[in-house]
Amino acid sequence: MNRTTLSLIAGIAALAAVTGFAVLDTPDTAATAGAHTAKAAAELPVERTSLLCPAPSLSDLAETSYTSFTPVIKGTGSDGKAELQPAAAQSGNGTGGKAGGKKKAGKPVLTPKEPGAPVTGDTSGSGTPALLGTAEGKFAPGWTLQETTEVAAGTGRGLQGVNCTAPDTEFWFPGASTAADRTDYVHLTNPDDSAAVVDIELYGKDGALQTTVGEGITIQPHSSEPVLLSTLTAEKQENLTVHVNVRSGRVGAAVQALDDRLGGDWLAASTEPADGLVLPGIPKDATAVRLVAFTPGDSDADLKVRLASPAGSITPAGNETLHVKAGMTTAVDLGDVTRGEAGSLILTPTDQAVPVVAALRVVRGRGAKQETAFIPATAPVGTRATSADNSSKGTTLSVTAPTGTAQVKVTASAGSDGGTAQSKTFTIKAGTTQNVQAPVPSGLKGTYALTVETVSGGPVYAARTLAATEEGVPGFTIQTLPDDRGTVAVPEADEDLSVLQK
Repeated sequence: MNRTTLSLIAGIAALAAVTGFAVLDTPDTAATAGAHTAKAAAELPVERTSLLCPAPSLSDLAETSYTSFTPVIKGTGSDGKAELQPAAAQSGNGTGGKAGGKKKAGKPVLTPKEPGAPVTGDTSGSGTPALLGTAEGKFAPGWTLQETTEVAAGTGRGLQGVNCTAPDTEFWFPGASTAADRTDYVHLTNPDDSAAVVDIELYGKDGALQTTVGEGITIQPHSSEPVLLSTLTAEKQENLTVHVNVRSGRVGAAVQALDDRLGGDWLAASTEPADGLVLPGIPKDATAVRLVAFTPGDSDADLKVRLASPAGSITPAGNETLHVKAGMTTAVDLGDVTRGEAGSLILTPTDQAVPVVAALRVVRGRGAKQETAFIPATAPVGTRATSADNSSKGTTLSVTAPTGTAQVKVTASAGSDGGTAQSKTFTIKAGTTQNVQAPVPSGLKGTYALTVETVSGGPVYAARTLAATEEGVPGFTIQTLPDDRGTVAVPEADEDLSVLQK
């Protein structure tokens, strides 16, 4: 061993003594380390979370509420903060063209305080901007933001709700439309200091639609823009899949789907393409359910369609399977598939596994008193998932265990204006969906959050329905509850300077 190597090892040893320098055990290292054995990765709370809320409405009649909530999680420190800053609105024409400038944003609508209790804020009218949220320290793990809007009349009237989402680089939205009675926007929000460049692709029943200005859309830093889908193509199609692909940077994306007759809601992105999907939380009084599916690959997909009901898994009569052609959007009307019971749709491959994305359009009510919501395919609850902005009346929590019996713990937080948290544990049998009797905070004042944790078994999937009747119209909105990714796996590490001698 030469002098340079000895000096290097001595220097590194001194550094290790001062800073706790460590390296991961490789298989060879662990095998020769004697007493050293592989250690499981530790699950630690995340230290920073970003969430983006789209501009809620273009209607002057809109009344919007925001709810911020962070669950109390062991292992977090005592410091931290959460901030919501209004995004600037690009001064474009809503068609996705280059922005000529930015409109000045307003003031934040709420300031999160402490984990464990929600904080709310309200706005009204059409001028509310998109919001850029950042949480650090004790506020970051499991941070949830809900945006809920009531629109009294006009296109999209009813109750519209969306979970504010993390920025990403790709999104799939099956269930959008450019039909004559629909006005659909894809909202793009850029939280970063540099511009993002986005492509929007539309796929209909015969494949990709020719678009005019869907490529190379520039979203300026810290700004948001709604892109009207009907300005991207001349084709009028009832069922579309929207693909948002970010060339550079990252954005938050959500589709606002507004109908002249059937109300409207936010269409959240489907979970990433997979050969098996779960769409939880179809209301028991749904009068019409439409399944929209798309496969982005080169192979057709053949799917088995099952409904997980309270009594078990059943096959919808006449819709036992679904054939999805490659690159084409497929839609099928399932009618009142739940027949008065809670239900979740489960899609699995009949033979060859081909990744797909999917969503449900759900209608409640009849005649002139109809309202619409959407349920995208979603990821499991995992360790923990949370929905905010619940009330003592009008909240329904639906949980399904498609493959194995599971136990879940449901916690109702303290109220935004007072009340004490309560918890209950439920068993969900394999292949069933249950509308559980979720707890309500004792002495509740204001709204509260529901946190679902997987105790054993599973996987489990969940969705929350909010309902409010306005002038006899059954307004409602549905949000799924995927894992909040509030923890991250950090591998155990040991000091092992022997690697420097090899």
